[in-house]
Amino acid sequence: MNFNITASPLSEIKADMEIVIVIDGNLKHAFVKDRKLLKKAGFSGAQNEVYHLVEKKRLYVGAENLKGAAIRPAVASAIRSLVGKKAFKRVKVATYVSHPRCSASIRAMVEGIILGSYTFTEYKSKKSKCPVKTVDISLEGYEAHEITMETAARAVHNGEIVASATNYTRNIVNTPPDDFYPETMAKKAKKLAKELGLGCKILDVKALEKEKMHTLLAVGRASRHEPKVIHLSYKPKNPKKVVTLVGKGLTYDSGGLSLKPGDFMVTMKADKSGASAVIGIMKAVAEMGLDVEVHGFLGMVENMIGGDAYKPDDVLTAKNGKTIEVRNTDAEGRLVLADVLCYAQQEVKADYLLDFATLTGACVVGVGHYTSGVMGFCEDLKNTVRQQAKIAGELVTPLDFNDYLKKTLKSDIADICNISNTRYGGAITAGLFLSEFIDEDHKEKWAHVDIAGPAFVEQVWGENPSGASGAGVRMTVRFLESLSRENVH
Repeated sequence: MNFNITASPLSEIKADMEIVIVIDGNLKHAFVKDRKLLKKAGFSGAQNEVYHLVEKKRLYVGAENLKGAAIRPAVASAIRSLVGKKAFKRVKVATYVSHPRCSASIRAMVEGIILGSYTFTEYKSKKSKCPVKTVDISLEGYEAHEITMETAARAVHNGEIVASATNYTRNIVNTPPDDFYPETMAKKAKKLAKELGLGCKILDVKALEKEKMHTLLAVGRASRHEPKVIHLSYKPKNPKKVVTLVGKGLTYDSGGLSLKPGDFMVTMKADKSGASAVIGIMKAVAEMGLDVEVHGFLGMVENMIGGDAYKPDDVLTAKNGKTIEVRNTDAEGRLVLADVLCYAQQEVKADYLLDFATLTGACVVGVGHYTSGVMGFCEDLKNTVRQQAKIAGELVTPLDFNDYLKKTLKSDIADICNISNTRYGGAITAGLFLSEFIDEDHKEKWAHVDIAGPAFVEQVWGENPSGASGAGVRMTVRFLESLSRENVH
């Protein structure tokens, strides 16, 4: 999809369709040329409400306000309505900005267009895709706010990169487990590293044994696909900060010997969403050229059953020497992350350490499908992650640690148990478990983000399709941008 920015008014731009965003139900605005027809049709301009006037070559969509959080899903809904309609190859749209010289809404609009046009049709015999090839963005504004061509171009550029990286992540998550396993991610990482000049180190089983990553190896040993740990690195000259990202990459999770019920096994291809987000973030960071050194560690494992499967009652020793009593083999993601977090801290002394994982169903129960939970010891970092997520259009809420829940992880025969002795507070107890593998130097620099809710939802919501959303990519890129020397647009 190509984006053109022009100073020409909308009336002079030839296109197959004009997207008109109706703000706060204001059908009296000069941009709304068909208010009588819209009123007759019952169009009110509610958030994401779409009405297509084919004969007028106009597509109306409602947004509550001019902020990115409203513009992004509105435009995504408009573009999504064109999927499968081959006649609309070129669309035009005005600029919608809330403040003078503020281009955040332009970036949100571009993100919405790309995110809304996404389809995953690799396994369809008849593929239905978005027909739009070119989008003309006129600097003619909904409000009389001045935006320079340079400012708009930067916003469009960044929006394209972030949204494309999100779709890249979505594709990985949506790919079925028989076609995507640890070696597949390793090949994808090598290819990305070659294309973008990233460092890439891949640890196979022999290297993992040498690094004493025994909990990760235990989770993966019953699978025919050997586990991998992948380290991608982006190193600009004179970086402002050093950031480490760690992702849980369970390419499939059967639950192991603590076998999941049949219904719960469906969608477990999405258990690699954390690692998929990390590789998507690395792609965006390299393409943006941010002035931040970023390291991405991906723990790629498949949790299966078999004669060699690890068992409830086993005691495993993690890389940092702590022993773990296994009481449920379906609490495997935290075992993988325990070793990868230890390895990441060994390899890189970071200013910030963030991990991403579809870690617990308890997080979904607690905060719903659409919201991630952020945990850690540093209130400022948790608040920063939440703020950057809000700017990016993602929903994040803090979940506080407490000593009472920490005690529920006590084991009588090992240093810690891999599940708590209570059915309540499971997202927090999982975060507390991970905290046992964060060294003192990184305690105040670490945040754990449980993306189990938004990573994979089997219905359309906002700018997200049914299936993988690419959760974590946009908010983390925004966080990294805030650390870079470049202003955020």
